[in-house]
Amino acid sequence: MIHFHVITLFPEAFTSYLGESILKRGLERKLFKVSLYNPRKFTSDKWARVDRRPYGGGPGMVLEAPSLLKAAEHAIGKKTVKGRKAKVIFLSPGGKQFTNTDAKKLAKHTDVLLVSGRYEGIDARVKKILKAEEVSIGPYVLTGGELPAMAIIDATVRNIEGVLGNVDSVEENRVSSSEVYTRPEVLAWKGKKYRVPRVLLQGNHKKIEEWKTRK
Repeated sequence: MIHFHVITLFPEAFTSYLGESILKRGLERKLFKVSLYNPRKFTSDKWARVDRRPYGGGPGMVLEAPSLLKAAEHAIGKKTVKGRKAKVIFLSPGGKQFTNTDAKKLAKHTDVLLVSGRYEGIDARVKKILKAEEVSIGPYVLTGGELPAMAIIDATVRNIEGVLGNVDSVEENRVSSSEVYTRPEVLAWKGKKYRVPRVLLQGNHKKIEEWKTRK
């Protein structure tokens, strides 16, 4: 079973997404596990502050190293996978683009630590100490690493047997079109009629598969 450990200032942001539909069922069936760690609980600051001004100046604040490192140590400690340390991913818009191929590889691990940044980023020493891989989910900037962490979890657990129920539901494993249709056969909408492509109604599976690969 793969265990995701997520360091985040906003653990409640994960509650709704992980508590619905396929991911919820997968968690309930213990096909994978997610644990959340708030670095505020690992700081010595009496106000539980973990953001500091950056050396060298600049706008915004930077997440400090000590509290994040303590959270990481609490999360994975000395856990290993076949002699290797747990996989550590540092979520950053400047990182390597995460793909389905990466998701399949990640699904083979037993412990994965996802470090979610905020503000102007995280002290660079955290990445170096944890020997983390820097990963991005797209060529754009978000306000934090929570959405990327959820996207990586979702993309990864889809590759775990039993999560989707039917292995053929993994899109890249089946022949499928970007266009899908269901009832009614003829949709009447604001004076116009929209029909299901005739090939899908004729029962000729060879032609249907040819249509799907063309779309």
